[in-house]
Parts: sequence; structure tokens; C-alpha cells
Amino acid sequence: QVQLVESGGGLVQAGGSLRISCAASGRTFSSYAMAWFRQAPGKEREFVAGISWSSSRTYYADSVKGRFTISRDNAENTVYLRMNSLKPEDTAVYYCAATMGILSTEARSYDYWGQGTRVTVSS
Repeated sequence: QVQLVESGGGLVQAGGSLRISCAASGRTFSSYAMAWFRQAPGKEREFVAGISWSSSRTYYADSVKGRFTISRDNAENTVYLRMNSLKPEDTAVYYCAATMGILSTEARSYDYWGQGTRVTVSS
């Protein structure tokens, strides 16, 4: 069982940067592949970035590639999403998710979800 708690969201101007975090409970955090998804108002939840348990593999949605960086600290049971060059279209609630399976871009592959943190990018 893993509990996930996101933090660090807020209001930022377009072009700015923000780092959001996801703290996980449980001693097996290092066994999970982790991902960030986001959901904008009126839209479906979409994959943003993912990282394998060892950090050896990362994967990004085309819309954020080159601007966002996912990382994890297994000693701190935390996964991060650094977001640079933010755009108004990045406005959404960002969720972190965990899976014991392989890294995936599909939300249905993830077993555990946080409550989300809201990111608002003003133009």
C-alpha cells in the first residue's frame, strides 16, 4: 500500500517555473514506477511524465518534452516534476501515480493516486 501526497502547486506567470513534489508513504517506494498526470477543466486526464523505479528510464508527453523534468529520490520517498517555460495550457490539476508494473503512459496501469495539486499559469 502506498499513499501519495502532492504539494508545490500554485499560480505562476507564463514563462515561469515551478517544481511540484509527491511524497510517498511506505517502505517499498523504490519498487514503484512513478508518473505525473494532469487534468485540465473539461478535459480528460493525460499522461505528463514517468520514471522507472531506478530512474534509468524516463518518458515524457510530447507537449512537455524539453520543458519538464521528472526525477525521484528513493531515500526521501519523493518524486518531483520540474516545470520550466510554463504555458497557460499547462494549467491543470497535477496528480502523481504509482505502479508496481512497468512504466506506462496509461492511467489504468497505475494502482495508487494522490489527491492532486493545482497549477495555474497566467498569460
